[in-house]
Amino acid sequence: MRAVLPVLAVLSAILVLWYGAAVVLNAPWARDQAARAGQTLTLPDLVAATMAQERPVLPAPHQVARGLWDGIAGQKITSKRSLVWHGWITLSATLAGFVAGALAGVLLAVGIVHSRVMDLSLMPWAIASQTVPILAIAPMVIVVFASLGITGLVPKAMISAWLSFFPVLVGMVRGLRSPDRMQLDLMHSWSASGAQVFWRLRLPSALPWLFASLKVAVAAALVGTIVGELPAGATAGLGARLLSGSYYGQTIQIWAALFAAAGLAALLVAAIGLAERVTLKRMGLAR
Repeated sequence: MRAVLPVLAVLSAILVLWYGAAVVLNAPWARDQAARAGQTLTLPDLVAATMAQERPVLPAPHQVARGLWDGIAGQKITSKRSLVWHGWITLSATLAGFVAGALAGVLLAVGIVHSRVMDLSLMPWAIASQTVPILAIAPMVIVVFASLGITGLVPKAMISAWLSFFPVLVGMVRGLRSPDRMQLDLMHSWSASGAQVFWRLRLPSALPWLFASLKVAVAAALVGTIVGELPAGATAGLGARLLSGSYYGQTIQIWAALFAAAGLAALLVAAIGLAERVTLKRMGLAR
């Protein structure tokens, strides 16, 4: 109970601030509409009017919750208005890019740790690759793949992989280098081969670092997929839902899609956390 109370207190404070901001930002429109109708709004009427606007500047929490519920449970899963359907489109590209990016990060990390040439040549380029804004890369990737006749999942997965490989690379390199000199000397005193040192010392030591970086990478992969859906004028995916909402001023739709994306990211991170606990427990590495 003591652990729940601080969370509830923070959530309550956020809701109070959110409702207050909704009243302030939506009040000008409510006053304007009342003035056109020759009416004068009292404070309770003004608050009620700001809470029920069809296209508010800032939707109230209950409006976002209603839009989220309608998008998830109020539509058929196959409907193009369903957030479940759009979420699946985004999820499929996210998982494809995440797997590709994570695999590339792990393989590059192994090479960097075991080869000084790769360490000196690839690591600076990997760092430099993350300095280019993804908003600049995404349109180029979409255009290039479209010119080759490739659309849909593949371009979005490439953008997702671009964002997800770097956290895995950095975390895995740090994890593979985490064994100290005494542990390495002990393995060498047992005449362990390079492969045995890797599988029995370096890799088990790197697993906590790997899972921590995978949590960051999967969230980055989701962001990459959504960004990849924006410049293409896509009609499917949570990014497309955000885009169409911005075109037509459907702020409730935008916020519902944002919360759907946040929920999807939370589920992906939770899944990796569960895999982490199971793996580390079986290997005797759990804290």
